[in-house]
Amino acid sequence: MKTAGLLLTPFLGLLLLLLGRAWAAEEATALEEEEGVLVLKAANFERALEKFPHLLVEFYAPWCGHCKALAPEYAKAAAKLKSENSEIRLAKVDATEESELAQQFGVRGYPTIKFFKNGDKSSPKEYTAGREADDILNWLKKRTGPAATTLTDVAAAEDLVESSEVAVIGFFKDAESEAAKQFLLAAESIDDIPFGITSSSEVFAKYQLSKDGVALFKKFDEGRNNLDGEITKENLLNFIKSNQLPLVIEFTEQTAPKIFGGEIKTHILLFLPKSVTDYQGKLDNFKKAAESFKGKILFIFIDSDHSDNQRILEFFGLKKEECPAIRLITLEEEMTKYKPDSEELTPENIKDFCNKFLEGKVKPHLMSQEIPDDWDKQPVKILVGKNFEDIAFDENKNVFVEFYAPWCGHCKQLAPIWDKLGETYKDHESVVIAKMDSTANEVEAVKVHSFPTLKFFPAGPGRTVVDYNGERTLEGFKKFLESGGKDGGVDEDIRAFTAAGYGNYSRRLDVATLEEATATAVSSEQNPVIIIAVVAVAGTIILVFMVFGFIIGRRYCGYSKADQE
Repeated sequence: MKTAGLLLTPFLGLLLLLLGRAWAAEEATALEEEEGVLVLKAANFERALEKFPHLLVEFYAPWCGHCKALAPEYAKAAAKLKSENSEIRLAKVDATEESELAQQFGVRGYPTIKFFKNGDKSSPKEYTAGREADDILNWLKKRTGPAATTLTDVAAAEDLVESSEVAVIGFFKDAESEAAKQFLLAAESIDDIPFGITSSSEVFAKYQLSKDGVALFKKFDEGRNNLDGEITKENLLNFIKSNQLPLVIEFTEQTAPKIFGGEIKTHILLFLPKSVTDYQGKLDNFKKAAESFKGKILFIFIDSDHSDNQRILEFFGLKKEECPAIRLITLEEEMTKYKPDSEELTPENIKDFCNKFLEGKVKPHLMSQEIPDDWDKQPVKILVGKNFEDIAFDENKNVFVEFYAPWCGHCKQLAPIWDKLGETYKDHESVVIAKMDSTANEVEAVKVHSFPTLKFFPAGPGRTVVDYNGERTLEGFKKFLESGGKDGGVDEDIRAFTAAGYGNYSRRLDVATLEEATATAVSSEQNPVIIIAVVAVAGTIILVFMVFGFIIGRRYCGYSKADQE
């Protein structure tokens, strides 16, 4: 017996070891949830793809403001799908912790949302709709079901109309007709609006149609729009584009994707504090003017008192005390701003301004501060819109300019180096080191899309502009200047860029927060050796407790629901 016991001991040890490894593997791949949203990591990502044929995954950063704003709506959509026992599930990945996953799927900003179908990782679909629960649900249902839901009775039609902010129904007595096929083609092209199609005489009667037609139902403005003219895909898309948004849409974190992602690239903005006494009257005047420009110009209201909107005011060169105010902007390859001549916000004045813009009779509005008295008294010269042309394009000078924002953390880090560069060349006859606050000054010759932007204007008659893309060090700058702008420079005309959002507001990356986090990390004076040692000891202690906790939990508590999944 003793011999048998001795022989069994190593087998028991091996068995326990194998069981321990199995438990550890199970624990690592377990699918946990937070508010109905699956929490994914590299260890359980494959398992989630295998388990759920339709999986929407948000790659986020804990510090990202846009991610925080999305979270409650994302959870609401997840809860709705789960309550319906849907095959579609929502998940999230902390991309700052799971950097390899983020890199694998090309995540470059936050939040990035991708849709995985049938476990296929090769080409997940980028989520492109809005950031409210309804937007997410509608987009997913269009991706996983028919382009248009067949409405067999009045109840189904009413449910479609009631369940969404905007819905489109096609009424066709013959569902195989050419008009019906054109309707379905249009439905396939739009992700964020639910479509229904019906041949039911009861549904025709309910919505007062006697012949084929298309109606857009919405929970704002006039409530319903009927398509006039021939039912073609192109006509339908134009009809929906003109009517799917409110006459005046408020700019918020949730509406930003609809505003920037839409087809209308000309926006007129009313900066109006909600606290002003005649707030509703001014908003009504703006709305009256909007009626004449549906599908041509998007009318947007911005609460100028809201702290989240201060960067946008800054981008347009406005101060809170200057509001109410109106500005117009085009979001084509380059963003161009326009300002009305009259500050009186009547419907007639607003319409006149919009008509003149559409006729090409309004000149771009370029911001500029006044020229400081001491603009050239320091080694680094101060440029504003009003003196930029004379200094930057002086044919006898090589001018190196930093375009900065006062709030930009990277600009603050660069400032002492730029000052040293100015000191180095302060007595040089042909080299000028300068800077310009691009949040308060604009020039036609240069478009600034990020901070800091460094551009070199070499001497000569050619008005050449060279982007600096080298190291941001004193030595790097000196080498660049001594090479005549060749070492570290790229001609501006070969540098591609597409702007998005008012002052890059719609960027996924929460830049202000990132800069704050970066500045905190850079300024830390803690000894890195001590930090590593403390983290290592703490990690060891935590690991010991996790192992014991895991074994005891398995032994006495059984599996959790998340583990069973």
